[in-house]
Amino acid sequence: MKSIFKSILNTIPRPILIRLSYVVRPILALYLKGSRFTDPIDGKSFREFLPYGYATQRQNVLSPSTLSLERHRLLWLYLNRETDFFSTPKKVLHFAPEQAFYKRFRKQVNLDYTTTDLESPLADVKADICNLPFNDNTFDIVLCNHVLEHIPNDTQAMKELYRILKPGGMGIFQIPQDLNRSTTFEDNSITDRKERARVFGQYDHVRIYGRDYFDKLRSIGFTVEEVDYTSKLSPREIERYCLAKGEIIPVCFKPST
Repeated sequence: MKSIFKSILNTIPRPILIRLSYVVRPILALYLKGSRFTDPIDGKSFREFLPYGYATQRQNVLSPSTLSLERHRLLWLYLNRETDFFSTPKKVLHFAPEQAFYKRFRKQVNLDYTTTDLESPLADVKADICNLPFNDNTFDIVLCNHVLEHIPNDTQAMKELYRILKPGGMGIFQIPQDLNRSTTFEDNSITDRKERARVFGQYDHVRIYGRDYFDKLRSIGFTVEEVDYTSKLSPREIERYCLAKGEIIPVCFKPST
């Protein structure tokens, strides 16, 4: 199964994968039903999760029911337990909407919910993150997760995220990050897809962010909280929900003044 999933990820375009997943997901969820692992997003339990990864595959990380990964489940727990995201009226912009969240956020009566992306079939607005068609100070919350590592000019993208967020608003900008690196690594000379997947973790990534990612967001104007939410969870929860211990959620705020 490991080699099959790796081959699928590296050969089928993502928009097609999204469409195919709606057919395959119920079959996988039924086949893998059990009690060892639980997806906190829908509460369903399984004997195992699926492997995932473009270069090196991680085992027991992809939920068969919601198709969530570690970062999605961690973010869900944080939003549900630590914020008023699900209870207070919010105008939300969601970049490259993840299937694990899309329908659930859409159904939330408290959310004025808009999705955007250049290619995703789930996007309401087709837009370039470096040149967004939204007015200044529009959104209470901006979710932009695992997007910036794809963007050559991430500085301009960050400026646009800051511009469209309301003063006092919150942005969550998760990225694949190597916390052992002090500085972000880029090398535009690497153009081969297999080599990019080996070096950057995915063929369409343009960098590996280091610890300096948070300071770059601060240089744009954001106030940044580096939230290690797994430190608030028990070892049993981390194991049961299949989370990545020590993963940092970048919670960013646009100052009110």
